[in-house]
Amino acid sequence: MQLSDSLIKRKSTRAFLNKPVETEKIQQILNLARHAPSGVNTQPWQVAVVSGATKSRLQEKLEAAFRSGVKAKMDYQYYPQQWLEPFKSRRKACGLKMYSTLNIAREDKDKQLEQWAANYRAFDAPVMLLFFLDASAEQGSFLDYGMFLQSLMLAAVDQGLATCPQAALTEYPDIVKEELGHKEEDLLICGMALGYEDCDALVNSYRTEREDMSGFTCFFD
Repeated sequence: MQLSDSLIKRKSTRAFLNKPVETEKIQQILNLARHAPSGVNTQPWQVAVVSGATKSRLQEKLEAAFRSGVKAKMDYQYYPQQWLEPFKSRRKACGLKMYSTLNIAREDKDKQLEQWAANYRAFDAPVMLLFFLDASAEQGSFLDYGMFLQSLMLAAVDQGLATCPQAALTEYPDIVKEELGHKEEDLLICGMALGYEDCDALVNSYRTEREDMSGFTCFFD
């Protein structure tokens, strides 16, 4: 598959087949992603590949925390404290696109809650990836990590796999670190669902809009 095709085909997948992901494929996409660039070759990524009984225990604890109303407390501030335009409108359109596709009305809070709760199970994908960053790292390492994550997701497409990068899986970092025995001081910066897409699932049938190149680019001669 050409890179241009992979870039367009990649999407946030929210329903997966009940089909295990071969360990060799996971190793392959990680081996490809490790070639992503990083400042002075720091390679700051630390990856936990979670599946099987460990994933079941972890997602049960995460979902229970969400359903019991435990306040999320990420290791860093992901979203702005105050939403401004055009980001406010894009955020709203993103949510409306999903709920309208699923025929979930704005007033149907129960169905909305159930859909959101699926985040903490990595949308029932067979594999949950969790990404950590050393506590000594600075903001530049977030740029490095973004390039690593995109490389990983494109490599997954090339292997016939689907992904969904998730901030929700980082909302209860204390639970994740305790379950995995990870250092408490490190930052849990992202999670990701990984598996084979359920192409018949309604939630996978829509695509979010992207700004035209002319809307964010200036050329200077």
